[in-house]
Amino acid sequence: MVAAIGALGFAAPAANAAATPCEPQAKACVQLSTGKAWLQDGGNVTRGPVPMAPGLPSYPTPKGKFHVQYKDIDHYSRQYNGPMPYSVFFTTTGVAFHEGSLRQKSHGCVHLSHQDAVAFYNALHTGDEVQVVA
Repeated sequence: MVAAIGALGFAAPAANAAATPCEPQAKACVQLSTGKAWLQDGGNVTRGPVPMAPGLPSYPTPKGKFHVQYKDIDHYSRQYNGPMPYSVFFTTTGVAFHEGSLRQKSHGCVHLSHQDAVAFYNALHTGDEVQVVA
């Protein structure tokens, strides 16, 4: 990629990724109002914003600060009778990031595309902070 040369003959700096609405210590950030999610490290965006689908109004994705509880690459929900590939559970009530339809809201989970679900699964580890904001 070649930087554009400005009128004064200087190369324009590469655009920085927009900051997330979450605190720097969060490893994952979800913004419900925009349907976006990010991965970050020390406040620096490492992936995103990426599209996501949150919970239904009757099963909202909870807002707040959470920590990754566990991961399951091949999770199957008996409660909702369906696969939840690349699950990263971040609440004690079963809410997770996982691969799912971006056109269909969930029962509280955060649906991600296949590529983004894989990236979140690989980047997040037990104990990492997740923040969900309005």
